[in-house]
Amino acid sequence: MADGKPVDNVYYGTASWTDKTLLDSKRFYPPDVDTPAERLRFYAEHFPLVEVDSTYYALPSERNAALWIERTPPHFVFDIKAFALLTHHPAGGRGLPAKLREQLPADKKNYYRKDLPPEALATVQDMFVSALRPLESAGRLGAVLFQFPHWFVPSRDNRDYLRELADSFPYRIAVEFRGGGWMKDDQSAERTLSLLEELGLTYVVVDEPQGFKTSVPPVTAATSRDLAMIRFHGHNADTWEKRGITAAERFRYLYAEEELEKWVDPARELAAMSKQLHVLMNNCYQDYGVRNAAQFAGLLKRD
Repeated sequence: MADGKPVDNVYYGTASWTDKTLLDSKRFYPPDVDTPAERLRFYAEHFPLVEVDSTYYALPSERNAALWIERTPPHFVFDIKAFALLTHHPAGGRGLPAKLREQLPADKKNYYRKDLPPEALATVQDMFVSALRPLESAGRLGAVLFQFPHWFVPSRDNRDYLRELADSFPYRIAVEFRGGGWMKDDQSAERTLSLLEELGLTYVVVDEPQGFKTSVPPVTAATSRDLAMIRFHGHNADTWEKRGITAAERFRYLYAEEELEKWVDPARELAAMSKQLHVLMNNCYQDYGVRNAAQFAGLLKRD
């Protein structure tokens, strides 16, 4: 298992430390590590980075941010997934604050950006930003991950939204596309990467199943001098676009060492182009993510 320190300027970890299948597997946390506080402390002994995905489903709180800081060492960094409405995904009513739910139709299960008035959307963003302020003030906020859905296509309106984020959002932004045509060919990729570089936004390099409408090719690119990022989603083609399954099942894939070895040189290249590189395993089924994250850190340490 890794020692919890970054490899030079490469921070590595997983997209969640409390996935149910990880806890149920009993392959990472010792039996006596059985509270949220103890699990985060134990995780941070082995990795310097984690991605918080719960913030996609519900707005975070300043209290939780403060607790995360207390429970981790000073070098430990959090990447935070943007709330669903900020990335043009639907949000469930339970994920919205009560004062906003009262203003919305009660007969809807999910709400899109178009369902909320501009002032409500502004409130959502303000609440999200405010909750992360303790992390930013402590120097513990890596980036906010904006993972856009396949219907977020490279239109004028969506490019303008990226520009709006770059102008108004106060924290470092990492952008991941799930298809949409942003990287469908060399010309599209060049235009997309040029836009992100112009705006100072981090392009998220992905490793994922290919051949689907939502597939994005594994293009190695750094569009920000501050941060580069790679997210590993596995190669489980059978579940990539399957409906009605959990995220753990969708990303159920254990990388073989030879697959990870192919990413060592691209990772070193990205690390050389940015102040930090974040490498995140999103194959969070049982202990697959923690095993592969530690394995990749070991590969980076080899001469």
